[in-house]
Amino acid sequence: MIATNRNAHDGALRAPANRRLALALALVGVCLAPGAKADALSAGTRAFARHDYVRAVPFFLGEAERGSPVAQTYLGYMYQYGLGVPRDYVLAASWLHQAAEQGEPTGQYLLGLLFDKGYGVPQDWVEAEVWLNLAAAQAGGKRQEYFARLRDAVAQKLTLDQLAETQRRASAWTPIASRSVGPLSGRY
Repeated sequence: MIATNRNAHDGALRAPANRRLALALALVGVCLAPGAKADALSAGTRAFARHDYVRAVPFFLGEAERGSPVAQTYLGYMYQYGLGVPRDYVLAASWLHQAAEQGEPTGQYLLGLLFDKGYGVPQDWVEAEVWLNLAAAQAGGKRQEYFARLRDAVAQKLTLDQLAETQRRASAWTPIASRSVGPLSGRY
């Protein structure tokens, strides 16, 4: 009986660690995509892969401030988990929102998770579902399947009217580069 409870507890501890590892690998995969900025972004990615998060921060910060959605996603993730920077869900949400608005699927996925739990943003399952839906639609391969599973889990929390609203909003969404409107808060 004690061994069973201990195994269940160990499994519960491994699940979040496995999810963080999967997200970290997804982030590394994002940066390996063709067209990634070579110097600073690659240096940041290499440092991140070595778990040298403190060294990765300045590389990502420079690129993120220049508008790189990949660097913004890395920074959001690092602030979300306190990797090389103090844990700050508000800053994580800010960086991830910038990446998500540019159409970066991992940024959209991570932002959706923040809305699901209310970390750094008000808890909003409709908003979470919108971002998770967009992420699942734009990701490829195994990432798409993984993102869709979590999207579907959040969808279970919604009413039919709320699901219809998420579909409407996700269908109407366009990346920031395609828009000619004002600040983020005025977009939806």
